[in-house]
Amino acid sequence: MLTLPRIETLFASHGTAWYGGEAISQTAHALQCAQLAEQAREPEPLIVAALLHDVGHLLLAESTTTDMRHQEAAADALAGLFGEDVTGPVRLHVAAKRFLCAVDPDYFSTLSPASVQSLALQGGPYNEAQADAFAASPHADAAVRLRRYDDLAKVVDLATPPLAHYLEMAARCARLAV
Repeated sequence: MLTLPRIETLFASHGTAWYGGEAISQTAHALQCAQLAEQAREPEPLIVAALLHDVGHLLLAESTTTDMRHQEAAADALAGLFGEDVTGPVRLHVAAKRFLCAVDPDYFSTLSPASVQSLALQGGPYNEAQADAFAASPHADAAVRLRRYDDLAKVVDLATPPLAHYLEMAARCARLAV
């Protein structure tokens, strides 16, 4: 189980690594994603989910040629600290990309080359039945919103609030006193 101090340590230790073939770090991507959710006036649990959606990358030494299901690793590790309003969108953010590729004809063309590569590793776009099942799942709408922020959170040198700003939100969303 992750704790807030452990999350902070993960970002300090591994957050400077490049984010999956993009020109920004893992931490910059996480902060931008959270900032976009905050600017959209999302509820705090979704802002925290946006911050932590890729924490599985920090937990796993993920290869660029293998899908190690970072979303599952993240959601499972966060489950002891947060409820489904945080872990549900985290768990579904990859599925949301597959869903959007299936239902939005223009979505695929907006993906970065690295995201296109990971989509192939993750199983490609959903078929109609898979898309319908995703749409009916709890947290699907929140996961799609998170996915949109995720796709946009790749701007080199964008100023964001510091990690501490979002960890304060995470503390308010945590199930346990930390």
